[in-house]
Amino acid sequence: MFRIAKKSLVILMISVFLIAPFASSALADEYFEVESPSGGEMIFDFLLVRPVGLVATAVGSVFYVVSLPFSLMGRNAGEAGQALVKDPAAFTFTRPLGQFPR
Repeated sequence: MFRIAKKSLVILMISVFLIAPFASSALADEYFEVESPSGGEMIFDFLLVRPVGLVATAVGSVFYVVSLPFSLMGRNAGEAGQALVKDPAAFTFTRPLGQFPR
């Protein structure tokens, strides 16, 4: 019984030592400065991504209105509005041109 516990502890410690460097780099990611987008990224955003966001906002608005009676019964109309209308609208209209969320 003691051998199994000892083996498990060794495997756990090896796993922790192997995973630790990746965790620290993930936490440090928020401290990196954001580079300004290139002209190509801005053109791609303006010509392709923004129109898709506009369509997503319109379609989300339609689905929100259709699902509103059920959302009101489930008392989650605010959450539905956030997910279906506000988030796509913020992605489309308030995000700086060429900057995509990580």
